[in-house]
Amino acid sequence: MIAHLSGTLIRKTTESAIIDVGGVGYECLIPLSTFYKLPDVNGPVALCVHTRLTDDAIQLYGFLTGEELEAFRLLISTSGVGPRLARNILSGIGVGELVSSISTGDKARLSSIPGIGVKSAERLILELKDKVRSLAASAPPAARPDGLCADVISALGNLGYKGAEAAEAVKKAKAALQTGYGFEELFKESLRRLSKS
Repeated sequence: MIAHLSGTLIRKTTESAIIDVGGVGYECLIPLSTFYKLPDVNGPVALCVHTRLTDDAIQLYGFLTGEELEAFRLLISTSGVGPRLARNILSGIGVGELVSSISTGDKARLSSIPGIGVKSAERLILELKDKVRSLAASAPPAARPDGLCADVISALGNLGYKGAEAAEAVKKAKAALQTGYGFEELFKESLRRLSKS
């Protein structure tokens, strides 16, 4: 089983990243949280990997942190949650916030993730409430506004926006959204404002 890949990033999309390791290109399916933090193409990269074997394929799921990988494995251990849905969940919520939402039984936050309805949210809480305790110790805390803004500014910088204009867009987006937003919502609103200017 492939558990870790370290090499050169030769291609990236919001769906996957291809890493050249000693002349062999490995394609890893990734969540948006990993995509936003990938280096530029031709830069060095290392991913934690979950290998999934099926009858007709070998699929690699890549994550920048061990916490994301552990969260992914916990999610796919839940009945009704396959790798694709688990990746979508991690694209819509950070590990810290996921742990917090499951621990506190926050059905509203979980069911706001695309692909997760109220029943799926209830099942995640029921099946993972005890299991996420191991993650809680190592997961980053649910993003505070300052840390969240820094992450979004960094992601915008990866798309070529300068620090000052990215920071200004994030500030305006934050004011417009007011409360109840996560990384994805703040990133999209900031990007929308930058594309208008």
